[in-house]
Amino acid sequence: MFPISIKFGASLEECGHLLKVARELGVEVIGVSFHVGSNSSDPHCFSESIANARGVFDLGADLGHEMTLLDIGGGFPGSDDFIVTFEEIAKVINQSLEVHFPAETGVNIIAEPGRYYVASAFTLAVNIIGKKCLPWNKDTFRECAKSVKYYINDGGFGSFSDIFHCHFTQKAVPYKQSVGQPLYSSSVWGPTCTAEDLLFNHAQLPELQVGDWLIFENMGAYTVSLSTHFNGFSIPRVHFCISSKIW
Repeated sequence: MFPISIKFGASLEECGHLLKVARELGVEVIGVSFHVGSNSSDPHCFSESIANARGVFDLGADLGHEMTLLDIGGGFPGSDDFIVTFEEIAKVINQSLEVHFPAETGVNIIAEPGRYYVASAFTLAVNIIGKKCLPWNKDTFRECAKSVKYYINDGGFGSFSDIFHCHFTQKAVPYKQSVGQPLYSSSVWGPTCTAEDLLFNHAQLPELQVGDWLIFENMGAYTVSLSTHFNGFSIPRVHFCISSKIW
């Protein structure tokens, strides 16, 4: 979802030249790092990158570099409902490392599993601050199934900045839930003045009221850390919680 190689890194074609120049300058190259991109949905991106890294290690060895470090970066999912699981990715990585970097090579393997650690650690609670019901079909001017617009006190310039960069996958869950409530086509908007601040469209939600709460799980990665004060709105406050059972 975030192809980092568009901006950073060296192509395989460049690596030989860079290793040669480093050798000429007396610069010691100790290893290779790569990053397949945040929220990667294809485990085989890792196996391909590991195989490419092996090729770069061999180039370095031919030029006299003693390379002992491989950084496989990040891109691991942080929630159980993602397209691919962490376990599936780990299986592919381990199989590829056994082929290209077995333990006897002595290469140290490190990773950067940021999203994996923090995504599920945070849950976001937002408050409905405005509501607009649309009971009429604007084309036929006849009564139709109710659709509702909700405005909440956080948005795309706050904890939901991911909506501007990738397909936003978090699900809105009403804090108050009743079995058998009818669901309505609903859109959820942030509090700012821009029409881009649309978080969800055509979401199926029960009818909610101003003051009700919506809950979003797995909101620990690239949320509050990217928040701004656009239009003068405050960054969400963080409250540390622990269940009574664990306590």
